[in-house]
Amino acid sequence: MSTKFATFTVNGLLIKMRNGWLAALMLVFLIIGSGCERELKDPDKEVKYDGPTMENHDVTTLYSDSAKLVTKIQAPVQQEFETGDRVFPKGFYVEFFNAQGELESTLRGNYGKQEPGSNLYIARGNVVVNNLKKQEKLETEELYWNRNKAKVYTDKFVIFTTAEQRLTGTGFTANQDLSRYSITKVTGVFNFEEE
Repeated sequence: MSTKFATFTVNGLLIKMRNGWLAALMLVFLIIGSGCERELKDPDKEVKYDGPTMENHDVTTLYSDSAKLVTKIQAPVQQEFETGDRVFPKGFYVEFFNAQGELESTLRGNYGKQEPGSNLYIARGNVVVNNLKKQEKLETEELYWNRNKAKVYTDKFVIFTTAEQRLTGTGFTANQDLSRYSITKVTGVFNFEEE
């Protein structure tokens, strides 16, 4: 009768244990690594933030020429966007001063926007321009104001009221103080008679 005993060496056992640990360690890394895999997304399909990059409240902006106040803009909220747009979502109010520093005319609208890189403003919603000296008033729903040229204009319906008459029409161009104006398509002239 012969008996065989299993023989092993310490080195062989260490090699087998090391290979086992390496296999177990690799299995752990494989499990962890597969759980952390990131899904690549198309950047063009990602939702991008397009809101304001800056918002200021109770804003007053002054423009001067030769150290004399020319224009004062006030707004409850002013927002600036990455595109360069400056928006007045709650409206704005503008005061125009003459060369003597006297308040000459005003402009207000329920919404305003300044085009990027220019001095072109757009006023929308209940837009009113008043010439305080002549007591003349322009009313419309949309008006462009070019600050560099000191002009206002629109291609929308307008009501222009002077001391003697009320004019209605579509399309209007004037100096920002309403001193010189033209209505493109006059639709009505209403004279006021004194009694």
